Amino acid sequence: MMIDGLECGPFDRDSFVRLQKAGVHGVVVTCGFWEGALESLDSLGRWRDLVRENADVACMGETPAAIKRAAAEGKVAAIMGFQNANLFEGRIRLVEMFAELGVRVVQLTYNNQNELAGSCYEAEDSGLARYGREVIKEMNRHGILVDCSHVGDRSTLDAIEASEKPIAVTHANAASLFPHKRNKSDRVLHALRETGGVIGCAAYRNITGDYFSGPIERWCEMVARTVEIAGIDSVAIGTDRGHNMDKAIYDWMRMGRWTRGVDYGASSAARPGKAPPPDWFQELEDMRVIPDGLRNVGFNEKEVEKILHGNWMRLYGATFRTSDRQEEIQ
Repeated sequence: MMIDGLECGPFDRDSFVRLQKAGVHGVVVTCGFWEGALESLDSLGRWRDLVRENADVACMGETPAAIKRAAAEGKVAAIMGFQNANLFEGRIRLVEMFAELGVRVVQLTYNNQNELAGSCYEAEDSGLARYGREVIKEMNRHGILVDCSHVGDRSTLDAIEASEKPIAVTHANAASLFPHKRNKSDRVLHALRETGGVIGCAAYRNITGDYFSGPIERWCEMVARTVEIAGIDSVAIGTDRGHNMDKAIYDWMRMGRWTRGVDYGASSAARPGKAPPPDWFQELEDMRVIPDGLRNVGFNEKEVEKILHGNWMRLYGATFRTSDRQEEIQ
């Protein structure tokens, strides 16, 4: 069993089939970046239709128990997530409503400062706003995992302190291993370790670097060095893999409606388009090499299990809204 803490792009049936072949039975999907409430409802509707139309290979992953059932049945559980808090549109009551619709992971902000918090790309990280604290309270109350992957370090530390439940960095790496604005300081990783949070190590070349994007053992070396910083209970997988991506999708992710200019996101003018995938991860099915890669760099079976799915499942159990809590405990 393997769980990917974050993938993006428009899935289709082939996406689920290929994840199935890779041994992935849970994945947080990206339902939106810049969309407001109505657009986000439309997106959730499309995801529900897609899962329903492919019920032989996919299901909704609203609880840890549902993810376990997916693994037992050989299906892929799609966990509904958003990479920004725009879906709430400044309305605190919408947090509960989206939770009732099955949303389980929401990132406080995506690339730009918003009403909640500061972004990793702003010149100055403003920290967590009053509204951000209120949203975190509601997310804790109604079972939505707080994600700080694109959030600035100060705001991330504020969120860890403000949240009554552990939080996630679903898709990033350690900045001490590969310096990038999108990656997290050792201080953040230590805070995750101390509070039961989890970081999903990314395989996106722009924030992983060419060395760790080589053979699978090099990426697993990065995972091992992240464990040295954050601890074995706080490191998992969050590849940030894109599905069916084209220029229009990249433009929307990077520029949305907020600029007339060109923004490269985690990329740069020197590498403006799609980043080459890691050498070991040319096809989605290549994720199946991760378990042996972890073993080859020295992880034992218990540690491999934690990285592949155990740490995510523990965090989901601590944070998700669940209707079958007793089943999960048993």
